[in-house]
Amino acid sequence: MKLDILAFGAHPDDVELGCAGTILKEISLGKKVGIVDLTRGELGTRGSAEIRDQEANAAAKILGVIARENLEMRDGFFVNDENHQLEIIKMIRKYQPEIILCNAIDDRHIDHAKGSSLVSDACFLSGLMKIETQLDGQEQKAWRPKIVYHYIQWKNIKPDFVVDITGFTDKKIESILAYGSQFYDPNSKEPESPISSKNFLESLNYRSRDLGRLVGVEHAEGFTVERYLAVNSLGDLI
Repeated sequence: MKLDILAFGAHPDDVELGCAGTILKEISLGKKVGIVDLTRGELGTRGSAEIRDQEANAAAKILGVIARENLEMRDGFFVNDENHQLEIIKMIRKYQPEIILCNAIDDRHIDHAKGSSLVSDACFLSGLMKIETQLDGQEQKAWRPKIVYHYIQWKNIKPDFVVDITGFTDKKIESILAYGSQFYDPNSKEPESPISSKNFLESLNYRSRDLGRLVGVEHAEGFTVERYLAVNSLGDLI
């Protein structure tokens, strides 16, 4: 199954928080999008891995992605090594995306930066023919995505570019709220966490509004890149 865009997140809900608006917009434009979660978020303060599985499936339906998979790496303890890179490579070669979206290059949660470098390194390695992988008993062909974009998470990283997501914010929030165990709920008896406050939930709206304000639109999401963005001509982004 070939996809246009494959989004990776260290935990279920990373993709929704970081780039759900962009995913919704691209799907509305006819793009095929999938999500791969590295872990089940089993170390999360609230909820459980089983609950997160259900929430991730619900969020995927809201977003309208074609596929969502979980690699079941160890939350908090996965590393950027050969074994983990090969698991990412298998997903890249399976879906052959042109564009990869992945975690922030630096963030409060250590898994975000680790996930960022792991996926980015695997994107390069996936294009090397002499790295052999199999999936479901079938030999896979080398495949390297054209570009890797890193979404922004907890920290206010300065974006290299932003995407206008005006008109998609409500649906983005709906996909985030599918993770009912994780976010603000005045009736919850679970321990508080940095993302369970009302302020955090509200920050999602004012961040997108502020990024939008800076470029003259209502709402926007920001991304960083590891290599220069290039254009064929002015106004024609590659």
